[in-house]
Amino acid sequence: MFWHLILRTCARPLYSFKLSRSLLPRPKYINTSTPNLFTETRLFLFAFHTFSISNCQELENSTAPNVTQLCSHGRVSECVIFSCNVAKIVEMIIQTDDIEVGLDGLGLKTWTIDIVCEVLRTLQRNFLKEVKQKDPRQRFPIVERCLWKEAQKDQSIRGTRGLRNPLSVKQGVDKALRFYSWVGKQDGFAHVQLTCQEMAWTLARANLLKTLWRFLHEMARKESGLVTTKTVTSVIKVLGEEGLVKEALACFYRMKQFHCKPDSITYNTIINALCRVGKFSKARFLFYQMKMPGSRCPPDAFTYTILITSYCKHSMHTSCRKAVNKRLQEANRLFKEMCYDGFMPDVVTYNCLIDGLCKNSKIDRALDIFQQMHRDGCPPNKVTYNSFIRYHSTVNDVDKAVEMLNKMKENNITPTCSSYTPVIHALYKGGRLEEASKVLIEMVVKESVPRSYTYKLVTDALRKAGKDGLPAEVCRKIELGIEARDRHVKRVKDMVYT
Repeated sequence: MFWHLILRTCARPLYSFKLSRSLLPRPKYINTSTPNLFTETRLFLFAFHTFSISNCQELENSTAPNVTQLCSHGRVSECVIFSCNVAKIVEMIIQTDDIEVGLDGLGLKTWTIDIVCEVLRTLQRNFLKEVKQKDPRQRFPIVERCLWKEAQKDQSIRGTRGLRNPLSVKQGVDKALRFYSWVGKQDGFAHVQLTCQEMAWTLARANLLKTLWRFLHEMARKESGLVTTKTVTSVIKVLGEEGLVKEALACFYRMKQFHCKPDSITYNTIINALCRVGKFSKARFLFYQMKMPGSRCPPDAFTYTILITSYCKHSMHTSCRKAVNKRLQEANRLFKEMCYDGFMPDVVTYNCLIDGLCKNSKIDRALDIFQQMHRDGCPPNKVTYNSFIRYHSTVNDVDKAVEMLNKMKENNITPTCSSYTPVIHALYKGGRLEEASKVLIEMVVKESVPRSYTYKLVTDALRKAGKDGLPAEVCRKIELGIEARDRHVKRVKDMVYT
């Protein structure tokens, strides 16, 4: 019966059923930030065609190893059994009110850390998911939130939490806590840092701060090793992503209560959370604490990169020229200080600084940084060149934009859609339609698909000017590519919100 659950789950776009796709755990070897339904479908269908169901059922009650190890060694049947066990457990938890009796009735012989962690992740995805937005292109930026203000009736909830069903969140947290408590009492199983961390993530994403502090205190008091620096750091990261920056800072200062000490990763995490909502004064205070003589956690290259990136990005979030210049000056000062302290900037640091300078028309300083990249032996990538191409295209200096595009090709860097599009728009504004069409054809030859707006812009301009349009083969290839991309985007959007 559970094979039908897996098949129906994989074929969700074709068939409708009551259980959500998130009942089926996403394998660890797949990038969870970009869900890929067809990758999972191919995996399970391959397993069904390669191994008989009878052989898989013999492994159903066996000890489930790590999924990554199973797939890396080609043991796809056991990977399917692992997913089947988790789907069976989650199905019972969702459909049964008396979880303890239902779990006892499953008769699962061995409870492993991988199974428990995957069940908690699946419950989290199923109950803490966001309600689908009217416009799937809309994305809420990370903004600072205040829970006591949100508790008032007249206050709207900001950020992604406003898209969640509060009843579903409450039910999911209750079931996760009951499962976590029940499985800890089973013979042969003891909670470890990973299972404690997964449960803490669930509580943090549900924004149940009192329950989270109580849970962490209880786990730290019960056994040493459950609440570690890594656990608290991950909780700080989740709270920062939820916009609860004050609560994340409180968690940072509460680390002594959990019998653990912060490290450089913890400092970087809380500094990143503060910078993302524009709390630069508090971020600088922690940064200077790290730089104090004898500090246990001195700053590293990643610390400087966080601050430089944040100053450059937030310099564009204000219309005050004085504030823009001040933030860019601070970013340049930190860059020089980083080099003086002996840290070698990587390509990400250079790209962030160059992009911020170009978007604020500081092209001379951006070119100096670009030359310093070559002197330091740090080769620029497509992101570096795209920053200069966008700047020259914006100021209608098309020749220099094309020159930078040609330099990009000379250095064996393949231009992307983001490289060609600004040049095409700049050529169109300058009335150079033939050159714009040539760049568009070159873009298609290089296996890049233009945006539909860019394609219509060029074709309509050529038609109005009475000139020959694009070749039929190029038009067909562009239209097929745009349709395929739209289908892929729609499929990904549906998977994110279902």
